[in-house]
Amino acid sequence: MKKAIVYFLSIIVFVSCKNTEETIENASNAIVAPKAISYTVIKIYPHDTSSFTQGLFFHNNKMYEGTGMEKESKLLIVDLNTGKAEKKIPLAGSVFGEGITLFNNKIYQLTYQNHKVYVYDANTFKKEKEFEWPFEGWGITHNDSSLIISTGGSNLYFVNPATFKIERTVGVSDNNGYIDSINELEYVNGSIYANKYLTDLILKINPQTGIIEGKVDLTNLIKESGASYDPRSIDAGYVLNGIAYNKEKKSFYITGKRWPFIAEVKFN
Repeated sequence: MKKAIVYFLSIIVFVSCKNTEETIENASNAIVAPKAISYTVIKIYPHDTSSFTQGLFFHNNKMYEGTGMEKESKLLIVDLNTGKAEKKIPLAGSVFGEGITLFNNKIYQLTYQNHKVYVYDANTFKKEKEFEWPFEGWGITHNDSSLIISTGGSNLYFVNPATFKIERTVGVSDNNGYIDSINELEYVNGSIYANKYLTDLILKINPQTGIIEGKVDLTNLIKESGASYDPRSIDAGYVLNGIAYNKEKKSFYITGKRWPFIAEVKFN
């Protein structure tokens, strides 16, 4: 009887220790909540309020902008200091433009539901080719080898620039699960920064795991800009959208759809 009791107790101890080990292991594998990233406003620049901003990048001291809406979509080179377009290419009236990026001297411009991707020579702005894209187009950026595309859900697609074939898919998540509405993208120093559509958040995403490692809350940016009005008081769709990065100044440039300003900020 005593042997049976000892055996029974040893089983309980073994199971308890195993459960404790599993609990510790699960805790060590748990996703950490994203870090809150603060920011400092450096300078405010003018922005054309007719531009329904969909994509933004900074190159050679110029701002490149892709805009949306049917009959209004364009690809632009903008003088940051004046907000005026120096060069523009209007898209066909039936096309709704989306995100843009520069890779190997080619500008790639997505379209929303037209399933087209336009490729331009960055020097001449001449359209060289078109690719088919099976999903909606939202945001686009790149790392050293791949284009990275969002489609409004929680996935990021890593795409071959020459063939536009999907090579890898990563789901974006935080400690609470997958996060959708991933929109405009900018790849900076090994991380992907993304607007979350219809929010004032910019997410810092690990491109290998898809885990959101940080969040920037820009709720007060319009007030801090000194703008005389909130664009969302005119239309709820005039939301935060547009992230560009100047690697020389280590500054981000942030704007929104039909916003009256572009803010130069540093993330702390």
